[in-house]
Amino acid sequence: MADFAIERAYNILPVDNPSINHAGMSFPEVKAAITSLNLIEDLPEPPDVSWTPNMDMLDWLGGFFGFQADNVRNQREHLVLLLANGMMQLYPAPTFESLEKSVVRKTRKKVTENYASWCKFIGRKSHLKLLEGKQDLFDERRELMYISLYLLIWGEAANLRFMPECLCYIYHHMLGELNRLLESKPKNDADAEAVRPTYAGCNGFLNHVIVPLYSILKAEADSNNGGTAPHSSWRNYDDLNEFFWTTRCFKQLQWPLRSDCHYFVEPKREKGYLNRGRKPQREKVGKTGFVEQRSFWYIFRSFDKLWTGYILVLQVSVVLLWHNGGPPWMELQKPDPLARFLSIFITWSLLRFLQGLLDVGSQYSLVTKDTVLTGVRMVLKLLVAATWATLFIIYYRRMWQQRNWDHYWSPAANNKLYEFLYIAAAFIVPEVLAIVLFIVPWLRNFIETSSWKIFHLLTWWFQTRGYVGRGLREGIVDNVKYTLFWACVLASKFSFSYWLQIRPLIAPTKQIIAATNVRYEWHEFFPEGNRAAVVALWAPVVLIYFMDTQIWYSIWSSGVGALVGLLQHLGEIRNVEQLKLRFQIFPSAFQFSLMPMDDSVHRSVWAGAKDLLKRLSLRYGWSSVYEKVEWGQIEGGRFAHVWNMIIQTFREEDLISDREVELMEIPRGAWRLSVFQWPSTLLANEILLALNSVRYHRGDDRSVWNIICKSEYRRCAVIESYESVKHVIRKILRNDSEEFEIFLAIFEEIDKANIQGRFTSTFMLPELLNIHSRLLELISLLLTRPTQKQLQKVVDSLQNLYEGLLYDFPRDHGVLESIKARTSLYKNDVETELFMDAVELPTEDDEPFFKNLKRLHTTLSTKEPLLYVPKGLEAKRRISFFSNSLFMTMPRAPQVERMLAFSVLTPYYNEEVIFSRHQLKEENEDGVTILFYLQRIFPEDWLNFLERMRRRNLSEAQLWERDDAYELRLWASYRGQTLARTVRGMMYYERALELQAFLDSATEVELLGMKELLERGSSRNSRGSMGSMGSIGSEHEVAEFNRAHKKEQDLANAAMKFTYVVTCQIYGAQKARKDVQAADILQLMKTYSGLRIAYVDEITVQKNEKDVREYFSVLVKFDPIIQKEVEIYRIQLPGPLKLGEGKPENQNHALIFTRGDAVQTIDMNQEMYFEEAIKMRNLLQEFTVRHGRRKPTILGVREHVFTGSVSSLAWFMSAQETVFVTLSQRVLANPLKIRMHYGHPDVFDRLWFLTRGGISKASRTINISEDIFAGFNCTLRGGNVTHHEYIQAGKGRDVGLNQIAMFEAKVASGNGEQMLSRDVYRLGHHLDFFRMLSFYYTTVGFFVSNMMVVLTVYTFLWGRVYLALSGIEASLTGGSAALTNAALTATLNQQLVVQLGLLTALPMLVEDALEHGFTKALWNMITMQLQLASIFFTFSMGTRCHYFGRTILHGGAKYRATGRGFVVKHEKFAENYRLYSRSHFVKGIELLLLLLCYLAYGVMSSSAAYILVNISSWFLALTWIMGPFIFNPSGFDWLKTVEDFGDFMQWLWFKGDVFVKVEQSWEIWWEEEQAHLRTTGLWGKLLEILLDLRFFVFQYGIVYHLGITGGSTSIFVYLASWSYLAFAAILHLVLSNANDRFAASNHGLYRAIQALTIAILGAIVVILWVETNFKVLDIVASFLAFLPTGWGIIQICLVLRSPFLEYSPIWGTIVAVARLYDLAMGLIVMAPVAILSWLPGFQAMQTRILYNEAFSRGLQIQRLLAGKRNRNID
Repeated sequence: MADFAIERAYNILPVDNPSINHAGMSFPEVKAAITSLNLIEDLPEPPDVSWTPNMDMLDWLGGFFGFQADNVRNQREHLVLLLANGMMQLYPAPTFESLEKSVVRKTRKKVTENYASWCKFIGRKSHLKLLEGKQDLFDERRELMYISLYLLIWGEAANLRFMPECLCYIYHHMLGELNRLLESKPKNDADAEAVRPTYAGCNGFLNHVIVPLYSILKAEADSNNGGTAPHSSWRNYDDLNEFFWTTRCFKQLQWPLRSDCHYFVEPKREKGYLNRGRKPQREKVGKTGFVEQRSFWYIFRSFDKLWTGYILVLQVSVVLLWHNGGPPWMELQKPDPLARFLSIFITWSLLRFLQGLLDVGSQYSLVTKDTVLTGVRMVLKLLVAATWATLFIIYYRRMWQQRNWDHYWSPAANNKLYEFLYIAAAFIVPEVLAIVLFIVPWLRNFIETSSWKIFHLLTWWFQTRGYVGRGLREGIVDNVKYTLFWACVLASKFSFSYWLQIRPLIAPTKQIIAATNVRYEWHEFFPEGNRAAVVALWAPVVLIYFMDTQIWYSIWSSGVGALVGLLQHLGEIRNVEQLKLRFQIFPSAFQFSLMPMDDSVHRSVWAGAKDLLKRLSLRYGWSSVYEKVEWGQIEGGRFAHVWNMIIQTFREEDLISDREVELMEIPRGAWRLSVFQWPSTLLANEILLALNSVRYHRGDDRSVWNIICKSEYRRCAVIESYESVKHVIRKILRNDSEEFEIFLAIFEEIDKANIQGRFTSTFMLPELLNIHSRLLELISLLLTRPTQKQLQKVVDSLQNLYEGLLYDFPRDHGVLESIKARTSLYKNDVETELFMDAVELPTEDDEPFFKNLKRLHTTLSTKEPLLYVPKGLEAKRRISFFSNSLFMTMPRAPQVERMLAFSVLTPYYNEEVIFSRHQLKEENEDGVTILFYLQRIFPEDWLNFLERMRRRNLSEAQLWERDDAYELRLWASYRGQTLARTVRGMMYYERALELQAFLDSATEVELLGMKELLERGSSRNSRGSMGSMGSIGSEHEVAEFNRAHKKEQDLANAAMKFTYVVTCQIYGAQKARKDVQAADILQLMKTYSGLRIAYVDEITVQKNEKDVREYFSVLVKFDPIIQKEVEIYRIQLPGPLKLGEGKPENQNHALIFTRGDAVQTIDMNQEMYFEEAIKMRNLLQEFTVRHGRRKPTILGVREHVFTGSVSSLAWFMSAQETVFVTLSQRVLANPLKIRMHYGHPDVFDRLWFLTRGGISKASRTINISEDIFAGFNCTLRGGNVTHHEYIQAGKGRDVGLNQIAMFEAKVASGNGEQMLSRDVYRLGHHLDFFRMLSFYYTTVGFFVSNMMVVLTVYTFLWGRVYLALSGIEASLTGGSAALTNAALTATLNQQLVVQLGLLTALPMLVEDALEHGFTKALWNMITMQLQLASIFFTFSMGTRCHYFGRTILHGGAKYRATGRGFVVKHEKFAENYRLYSRSHFVKGIELLLLLLCYLAYGVMSSSAAYILVNISSWFLALTWIMGPFIFNPSGFDWLKTVEDFGDFMQWLWFKGDVFVKVEQSWEIWWEEEQAHLRTTGLWGKLLEILLDLRFFVFQYGIVYHLGITGGSTSIFVYLASWSYLAFAAILHLVLSNANDRFAASNHGLYRAIQALTIAILGAIVVILWVETNFKVLDIVASFLAFLPTGWGIIQICLVLRSPFLEYSPIWGTIVAVARLYDLAMGLIVMAPVAILSWLPGFQAMQTRILYNEAFSRGLQIQRLLAGKRNRNID
């Protein structure tokens, strides 16, 4: 190891300098690892390196291959920790003279597993020269070399870490060079040069391998135009990586890397604009493996099996029902229905043809001269599908022709039928084969993963052979489980659709088709037939048919999720009462679940069976389950130690008060009692219950004792109180006094009577209450800490107690005589008052005595159960969950030294670290500060905090002046979504591991502490005990030394098992700017010594007389010795970090600084709890257990959303998110086996992921939802994701409507991009059918279903408006009887279920009932609905639909920072309009226009369907318009509404400029809002124009209903109506030009022009009134007709803006008209808000609805919003 390393700071272990005195370096496992790395004496020295004897294997590799020095140092520690931790996990413990070969081999296999698989896939021989089957010939050094080389490559690969097969390619060639080095024995310099690696020298690997590959990656990233360029026009991370999935990488790229290879050709720029892929560069390697095209067709293409199945079932249903069919199983027994049924093969083949067309149309750019077979396969599949379709059509027609000629199924007709069946049988052969392989999943896996060429040939036809997506089938048991689930879902869905959706539509359809007397009220171009009416009838039903599987999935998953939750024993301890009932089992459950079993990590089957029996015994409380826990047992001491630590943590977090700590903690056993001292809250009222139970009891001792022992707590309370009283008496009486002897004699008599079973006959039980009251009097007096002045009172109380015990209590006078005989007090003539000289009061600073005395007083005096302890809801929830989890199934805990090591990684950019003093005091517009807000939201926490500060003699005023109000800032920050809260939670892992390391080997002396043992053995002045502890005092010094040494060992052990890295990407820049965030981060490092900060440092250096920017990944820590931040590692990067999405890039650069077997991903809005951190080693053991046929690669962790109490919105979001992170994930993991990673605190198998692309994906835009792609990648590469609910982490969510809307927009946009991605396509095609269904409906399918719900409303209303305006509705059967039927009612009911959020409500109700009880769950659901939850869910549905659809069609997905702050301020109308105008307001107004149009021209009906459509559609429209104001604080305040109107008008008319922001000008916002139309492709523009044409239907339909037309249906009526628009355009031009030219310079002329215009308009109206059939209502109808047309024209102009209209003369007019439209829409939206604001009472009602939950918690929201606060908290 290099000498300079001595001066460098170390990270966890000083492995660069083993001579440093560090406890961890003394571990034999660490020594063995370091020793093995030094075994390189016989190897040649690397050239150009000053070699020293203390260098090791990694230095040797670094010297030969040109790795950076800090990369070598980083990976040295990494490898030493991997090997040492692996050694620690072995059982039995081996001799540590050298590394255990099994550990080295296991580590090497995990590191090189993907490389070996890659070599097998591409048909190249691996360069791993191993002796797998020859244990005696194990080459340890070579294995370590292989591991080290990969880690060094990975550690310096920077952005290439997202390209795992690219790293395999590099590793493959460098491995070959390493083998040559190891095998060569150069005799001279020429020989040495011949085997020298290709790239060597200082930073040779970075400069010659990484930089060229990074450069092309950066060039491609730069060509994506900020993520707006089409995905097909540039190569992302996946494209560049998948180039290495074929052997052409060896042919073209070669080694050394060829700079002239087509792979390195950069994208061209044409005319200053980036090449958008329309002209592919022939010499360049283009897209590989997959082409992402922006198209709605990808919904079908990625899940063609799903849609094909739905379409075929729909066709079968219609075919069988058309001729009055009954049940399908009966119909198919008839020849005609059976023949018609066979038509599905025509449809099936046509759908295959469609799939082939889509493949060709979207993937044609994959075809190059190197990938000709891909093109051949696509064309052949298209031709074969066309051939099948042709054959089926021909033979189907021949069959029916024969049948019709013969008029029955003659032999000839049957022959034709059989011919068709033979062809169909050949057609479905692949499907039959797929079913067989589904039934035998292991065979499918074997075929897909086999390297046999015959299998490659067979599978080539069905799908492109890719490296991922092979062998994804699960085991047979899992197969059966999720198959049964989906069989139930699909059976429900298709039964409902067949009988209640499709069957009722058949008769009305026939009526419509048969109708001949249709009278059209407009110019109908196709008057023959009524097909349009049929489409209007069927369209909404078909849409719901395709969507309603989502509803059935929700219903069945709720039931299955509840069942799985019950089997996991969730929610069994829901409150304090249930906690009290089970607490007596807690020590045994804690010992069983959370403490190490024995020294073995690997358990036998028999041991596992015994564990299961023990767990069942604990869970169901069988009588023989546990032995009474006493203080003599070390198990009780361990439990008490941990329990007290949990309670102490609660106190540190200010969740409980000092008094609650006293009531909840378990005493340390200082009084040496014979029973376990349960928390006081459990013993409350037990003494009084016992006294009242036995007071008049006339039985013997046994019956009395049985009464007491009915409750374990009562038994312990009685014994503890009796023994504690004895201790108190001994404490306050001198042991050489006669009074002491008297009490001693009394206690001995009581004990003797008890032992001999004559207590009830010796003493008077009714007197116990009298003794109890006298004793309480004495204890109450002692608690006042009396001085010598109050001695007389103590003496009086003692005399009172003495008289009661001596004279009133005994029934047998022999007791009194016996006591008198044993003492000399009655024999002597005592002149002094009794007890006056015997009492010696305890000193006031004897805190242990008074603490236990207070506990005794509580036990004796409490008259009712303390069920309110703890008072805080959060403390209750956490204790209940922790307690419940002790009885859930989890792996047994290993010892800390044998547990798997892990890291936590948190990405941070520029969010809040700790709230500043200014932020806490800054008032918002309502006069509310953050601190005041938090004081009202968390009143108990605030009082507890002040109480804690008072212990430090700090008042609230002093807190503001001390250390820049640091304590106040921390208190507030721990209740926000800040980095400080996250770091505190994650560092609980370190504290928990230190505690567990201590407990694993703690003795009774260490558990209780020397001080407590001394007190237990002998009290002050050698009094208070009947015996002496003798020699324990002499052992004090030795014990203290051992304790200090063991603590060092425990700290080192914990440090080796846990690493926390916060990757603060711009921390270097923040330090340079001296930002407050940098100072706060440094403060966190000072507070938590184990915290590591990783960041990217940018520096400017001079190279060739030019300033060059260099980038480094840096890891720092705070050194407590020198009291400053120190740099640990600095590894140069090839260039800027951010090429794709920011968060995954940030995670990736810091991943090299993590350690251990696992890594947990934690976001900035999450936290951990100490009591949950204790269970982490149990959770990590899940990696060693098979779940199905595979061991897990991702462990899912349950979350608790802690932001639910802020407002009703926060509650809705919290409830929705809670269901997603609990019940939904539970079902996805079991039985569906399709859980992914969703950005939760999941735990990754670190080595598995670091060799397979990392823990997220980072390609720009397509991977905007970066987290879920880790789950996709895991599943595609054969990983296994599980979910575990015995441990939870905290999580914050957005709490304001605007924050929530931005979050929903981000998620919806991300799902839109996912739909286009290769990962979703591959999962849709490589998963079996039922897992594919699970995947679809729980990811992108949910958003497709949401979109279909909205489209159903649009389709229904547009259909009805079409029928009404055309006259069809009025003509059909004298009304709309044929158009309103059971199918429509069922359809709209299903649509309403989703619209109102009932689809989400059912899982909420089920999960809430499971965990909190059905009654509470039902009440919560009712309360939620009263707080307008349905409006929230309907509004959110609109957000999801808008952004999902727009992203698929046009793109525009981007990261939206939601802010994670507290939302109590009023959002201005202009802000709401900017955010919701296009997503909600425009669509809501369109729906209102449709409803008004149908109301005006439709046929009125009172049927249920009409009423239902009115309710649901009006509700949807009004919700989308009014939602933002209903959930906006002070949304209906009249003064704020007036102020908002002025602000909106100012924003609307403010002119844009270069430096003007969106918030200031409508023009800037309008430009940004239409940005997606400028970057969309040709098909996106065409589809947008097609959709905009719907607005012209209003004009076309309504003009024929104007009175002025006189009932004419000529086409010229419509053409003439355009003159109105032309006149309006001219009028606008005249007025706008007049305004520009004369409004300021010649105001009189301007007014004259306005007057003339008005006069002309009036004259036109008069002429029309006199000369035509013009009516006044025609004016209103004209607005309804022409305003939508104008809007449609504007939208089309926006699509055609570039390159046609933007620079034309009319563009200014278009902008001006668009501004007027936004003004009109703003007024329409504001009108109801203004009306409701003017009416009295609405503001108070809204506040009550919005903050109802906070009201119940004591939040004075009226004062809060008014800002009339009193800072003196009561």
